[in-house]
Amino acid sequence: MIKRLVRRIADTRYVRSALSEQTDLSLFKQKPTPRVIWGLIIVGISYTIGWPLITLLGFVAACTGRPLILAVGGPVAYGLSHLVFILGAYVAGAQYAHAFLRWSTRILMKKLLVPQAPHQDKKQIPGN
Repeated sequence: MIKRLVRRIADTRYVRSALSEQTDLSLFKQKPTPRVIWGLIIVGISYTIGWPLITLLGFVAACTGRPLILAVGGPVAYGLSHLVFILGAYVAGAQYAHAFLRWSTRILMKKLLVPQAPHQDKKQIPGN
């Protein structure tokens, strides 16, 4: 069943092109542009908005005895962090994510498509 699933995934156009193009990570060796740096900074800010802000809201809600602060503020803060993350990813550019996903797809599928040799039994030591 798993072999069939791997074969079906391998037959997709994306996987076939990732395997045939021999994608590598050379894009990451280039010096990042200011736009990419700003995008990564924005992504970093999204992480500081998410769970730390929700934790702070939970602490304030517990101290003040008003759970509505967390009940309303938590989802709003979480949604805001997602929007900021998406903005950062857009500013940084999709070429890095695209290159990494194609490379990782190629590496993973090569490992999954190689027929595995049967496990050989360890030789028993005489006298044991």
